[in-house]
Amino acid sequence: MPPPAPEQVSRTIETLYRTESGRVLATLVRLLGDLDLAEESMHEAFAAALESWPQTGIPEKPRPWLISTARFKAIDGIRRRARFDGAQRDLVAHMESRVDAASGGMQAIGDEEIEDDRLRLIFTCCHPALPPEG
Repeated sequence: MPPPAPEQVSRTIETLYRTESGRVLATLVRLLGDLDLAEESMHEAFAAALESWPQTGIPEKPRPWLISTARFKAIDGIRRRARFDGAQRDLVAHMESRVDAASGGMQAIGDEEIEDDRLRLIFTCCHPALPPEG
């Protein structure tokens, strides 16, 4: 049996959204324990249905498909946030160590380096690409 036409799938998904989204959301809130996450993942599941169902056809039981897809989307989001949070902690630790090392080295900076910084600033301000008024 050929997959349904995209217009028919869109109408079916629209009807499902109007009739089933409340039940899908309630189930997701129970499963996930977070209203915002449940709502976000439900919308992602409906978007996935819009992409997938025109090729594969509408499942026999669309509500369980939506709930399952939304649950997996939520799990993916939780994992992504956990990885991001870990990477962010590592970055903060790295930056703090660099700042600590730099502040320890600031005491050892001599007048020569300060002069070099001043000279660099003068050359930057006198760059030929800058207008004289600037």
